[in-house]
Amino acid sequence: MSLFDAIARHASLTPRQPALQGSQGELDYRTLWQQIQRLADRLQHAGIRRLALQLDNGLPWALIDLACTRAGIVVIPVPHFFSPAQQAWLLESSGADALVGPEHQGWQAAAPLVLMAGRPDEQAVPLWRRIPTSLPELPAGTAKITYTSGTTGQPKGVCLSLAQMTAVCESLAERVAPARVEQHLTLLPLTTLLENLTGLYVPLLTGASSRIPSLGELGFSGSSKLDPATLAQALLRWPSHSLVLVPELLRLLLALCGANPVLAEGLRGLRFVAVGGGKVAPDLIRHARALGLPVYEGYGLSECGSVVALNGPDTDLLGSVGLPLPHCRVTIAADGEVMVSGSAMLGYLGEEGAAANPLATGKPADPQIATGDLGHLDEEGYLHITGRKKNVQITAFGRNFSPEWVEAQAQLCPAIARIVIFGDGQPANVALIQPLPGSQSQLAEQIARLNRQLPDYARIHHWLPVALDQHPGLLTANGRPRRNEIYQHFSRQIDQCLTQGLTGE
Repeated sequence: MSLFDAIARHASLTPRQPALQGSQGELDYRTLWQQIQRLADRLQHAGIRRLALQLDNGLPWALIDLACTRAGIVVIPVPHFFSPAQQAWLLESSGADALVGPEHQGWQAAAPLVLMAGRPDEQAVPLWRRIPTSLPELPAGTAKITYTSGTTGQPKGVCLSLAQMTAVCESLAERVAPARVEQHLTLLPLTTLLENLTGLYVPLLTGASSRIPSLGELGFSGSSKLDPATLAQALLRWPSHSLVLVPELLRLLLALCGANPVLAEGLRGLRFVAVGGGKVAPDLIRHARALGLPVYEGYGLSECGSVVALNGPDTDLLGSVGLPLPHCRVTIAADGEVMVSGSAMLGYLGEEGAAANPLATGKPADPQIATGDLGHLDEEGYLHITGRKKNVQITAFGRNFSPEWVEAQAQLCPAIARIVIFGDGQPANVALIQPLPGSQSQLAEQIARLNRQLPDYARIHHWLPVALDQHPGLLTANGRPRRNEIYQHFSRQIDQCLTQGLTGE
């Protein structure tokens, strides 16, 4: 069943069931379906072909995304955490002819879009138009272009079809079904494909309710700052059954629960918490479950429609990222790289022959995506991710290790906010560590405790405290460290660490 067939069905069978909730109001399924169709007609009448969506989380973001998709208009989310230069690149490279959001140079004001028309909470959002200077090719069937931050160069546009996104959502709904989720709270930006699908499409597919506060109401400000007290208040204000977290948010949530018994009690209504976007230490999940949080690890990438594998209430193996979703096929290449088929993107924006039929170009109809991740499948079919293929480090003594493994174990150190380890070709490993505010005095003891759990070749021999989030370009869109850029930026300090034996103390 397509996403819009599902919404129409819920509008018929359970018209008064809340579908979307936010500070701007609440829409039941019948009203949501009416509003989607009305707005889709307005957008089609305006002749829009590709719309860039640059709004905060909320009902307007959700309505415009759904209406565009319904109308066959390509949606191009503009991440707020992109730099102004990256946002300008996105708008130019995508060929967008319409923009909802703040004004950008070269765009002309058009008649505002009226949302929730005919209701007391009716509102208008600014619409901007332009004639694109170039119109890059899109693969046939493209419904959304999601930009990945990548590791080098400008962000790349990943082209996805509605059918592919729906297949991912149906698989997710099946995997999570035993948890009986009726209300989901969005904590990640909707411009992130993961939350776009899990926080908006999956609830609407299953007849649940999506609660969408603004990022400011959750405590987020700027590109990476988060106020823990505001987040705790929001979690109590918007009690829900499911959340999607990145590892850093999980660590923060555990710290908040440990310090705030009222919050810990308030979160006992959670039925499913997915964590992904980076390797997670199994002990961190054990800690979460000991506090009563039903946390399950997953794995995916934008090129595969976000989620590839996920643990669930009935299929769970701690230390793995779960069984591959039903629509995916995962194999392991001879060199250990994880390969995914059955869920491949349509292609990258603007790549040669993008608009052509794959069969006519000789491309496989069901291509494999080389993920760049290393891993293995166990006898029961669970997928285990061990690190990035390009990040495997070989010490001066010939020992191979994946830095992601050590960095994941470091998640158990409360004083460490972020950590990046370098040891390739070196006689010792150097860690660049961003401490949590006020906790630097605890680093030495916690690192020593961590080292006792590691083999000598993987231990942290030297370390330096650094503020990674204070240097533009050192973190990806979702806050993960960019290893190559960090090494280039701090290479002199790393060399000094190795020659002088500094420890950061």
